[in-house]
Amino acid sequence: MGRYLGPVCRLCRAEGVKLFLKGDRCFTPKCAIERRAYRPGQHGQQRKKLTAYAIRLREKQKLRRIYGLMESQFSNSFRRAARMKGMTGEHLLSLLERRLDNVVFRLGLASSRNQARQLVSYRHFLVNGKSVNIPSFLVRPGDRVMLRETSRTSPQLQANIEAAKTKRVPSWMQVDFEKLEGEILSIPTRPEIDVTIQEHLIVEYYSKL
Repeated sequence: MGRYLGPVCRLCRAEGVKLFLKGDRCFTPKCAIERRAYRPGQHGQQRKKLTAYAIRLREKQKLRRIYGLMESQFSNSFRRAARMKGMTGEHLLSLLERRLDNVVFRLGLASSRNQARQLVSYRHFLVNGKSVNIPSFLVRPGDRVMLRETSRTSPQLQANIEAAKTKRVPSWMQVDFEKLEGEILSIPTRPEIDVTIQEHLIVEYYSKL
């Protein structure tokens, strides 16, 4: 499956907001948005009024890029959310949060979602004691995500763990740094998802297709 391999800081500049795609770098003055807060390209500094369609498209692209999904993956997640009872936009965010790569990132065991996706693909994590290498795997309440025993000596993962001890873990999960595992306590609700997105615009975007 294809994946964007270019500089991710261009994506933040294209959307005009921080998407936090490079981990801790996004919190430093080296962040691209801090240095060049305009769209990339020759005409990036020109101001352009967006149409109603463009506003909804940009909101969809922003959310898709935050979670690092390709268009087909994102569309499949939306269709699944649309089949669920209740608010489609909130269900979409909940489904994206429950992806295994996002859970690893939220637990602090990876510095970014992109790194979390790689770690999951390389079988560094177990779910309920079983090896899972599918980043899109959806966790459920009661599931336990554990760092594989043979991966615990990795310098990269050790650095991630030390940094994670100073970060806040979402209330719908908990982490035990002694056992190097996290537990899913509940399905995440909208107030528990700290993503600055107007999800109703995404629903409106797909309703117009």
